[in-house]
Amino acid sequence: MAGKQSPRQKMINLMYLVFIAMLAMNMTKEVLSAFGYMKDGLIENNISTTKKNKAAYTNLATKASEQTAKFGSLNQQALKIKKYSGDFYSYLDNLKIKMQEGIEDKNAYQSMDKTEFLDHYFFKGDKYTSEGQEFLDKMNAHRDNLISVIGNGKEEIKSVIKKRFNTNNITDREGIERPWLKYRYEGFPLIASLANITKIQSDIKNTESDIVTGLLGGKLEESLSLSNYKGIVALDKNAYFAGEKVTGKIVLGRYDATMVPDKVILNGKDYKNIESGQVIIDMPAGNVGNHDIKGKITFTQNGKPVDVEFLSSYSVISQPDEAVISADKMNVVYRGLSNPISVSLLGVGDKDIKVSAPGSFKKVGKGKYSLRPGKGKSVTIHVTGKLSSGKTVTSKKLFRIKDIPAAMATIRGQFGEIRLPKSSIGNVSIGAGLPDFAFDLKLKVNSFKVKVPNQITVTVNGSQLNSQAKRVISKARRGDIIVIFGIKASVIGNSYRLKKVLPINIEVSN
Repeated sequence: MAGKQSPRQKMINLMYLVFIAMLAMNMTKEVLSAFGYMKDGLIENNISTTKKNKAAYTNLATKASEQTAKFGSLNQQALKIKKYSGDFYSYLDNLKIKMQEGIEDKNAYQSMDKTEFLDHYFFKGDKYTSEGQEFLDKMNAHRDNLISVIGNGKEEIKSVIKKRFNTNNITDREGIERPWLKYRYEGFPLIASLANITKIQSDIKNTESDIVTGLLGGKLEESLSLSNYKGIVALDKNAYFAGEKVTGKIVLGRYDATMVPDKVILNGKDYKNIESGQVIIDMPAGNVGNHDIKGKITFTQNGKPVDVEFLSSYSVISQPDEAVISADKMNVVYRGLSNPISVSLLGVGDKDIKVSAPGSFKKVGKGKYSLRPGKGKSVTIHVTGKLSSGKTVTSKKLFRIKDIPAAMATIRGQFGEIRLPKSSIGNVSIGAGLPDFAFDLKLKVNSFKVKVPNQITVTVNGSQLNSQAKRVISKARRGDIIVIFGIKASVIGNSYRLKKVLPINIEVSN
């Protein structure tokens, strides 16, 4: 309830109003100063970003002079970005100079509270002045020019550009849609407008940096560094016949046709066969065996030579001069013996071949194996080879398992039936052999039996006739056939015992 105020109360109310006014005045000055400090910070940032952009432009120009095919068009795009950004930035600088004409102390931010300059410079009633329309047109043109230089793709940076230089109408807090220029600059203190325009200049510099150092070429610094490249020898194949030419190419890891080397050293010699950034290999294959392809590719980076080394190898194999013929039915291995097996795969090195088989199986040399089969009637050898292309090929071969064939008893190296005088028979030694067998085996006779007509059969241990055998032989007559049979023999150095030894007949000559 309002009553009549005393003079004291009126004085208190008046003093309160004065206090509020003074407080509002101080806050306004603080806000004005804050805008000024923000402007100063933006100017410092712009100076720093300008130095960074200048270094990026210089770096790109250097690369364009060194590698025109790769960086020439990229440099032209960057120069357009630089021109568009510089023109708009200078326009805004000139506008800021006009805004501060007549102000002696450019740092007296608390006094820059007037709104008249831009209110008259940009606006005429509800319309724009020619200067206001020019400002708006330059904002729109700068945005569209940058997007045009970027071209197709790169939607993320395009979105940033559209946001930074957006001039669409803005809906205020009361829900009223207002033109961008009026919303941002009409009725604002001079220092606030100066800070706002300096912020646009900061957006120009930052956008310029984003495009030049990141967008063009997909992160420019990464593209410029040769540490991301590797010398690769790409041959048409890894094995060649003697007399063929080794064909292929030596390229950088990124297979970039625009990277033209200044110099190539191949196997110690200067090499000139270069096409579209690729070193085309065309040289004699050389002798049978392994050969290296090594050297270096030299480029110029930042005015200095940079060497990219490469190393690869290939194999030269002999051309076949005869067919390989095999009898399929003769694929046989023998039980009890270490059967030699040879395995090779054309164009595949021994280290890339894996061989396996059941039983006792081991590698004894390059491409050489030993197989001692176990039980059963057959054994399969499996071969796996890794080609130079990375593809794996497999093969297998079935072998029949056979026992060592029947041996034949021998006397003085003779088989079957021989004639000897009775006086010589007692001194003979009984042996065993495998005529026409693939393995040269040494056999040992462990025991045998002797049969003389009309005499008892005598069993002898060892290979020499014992006294009992000699006595029955002494009773033989001329023309009698003495039979040596029941022979037990084994392979010397092998526990395998022959299953059968054919007998030998001795005809008594006198």
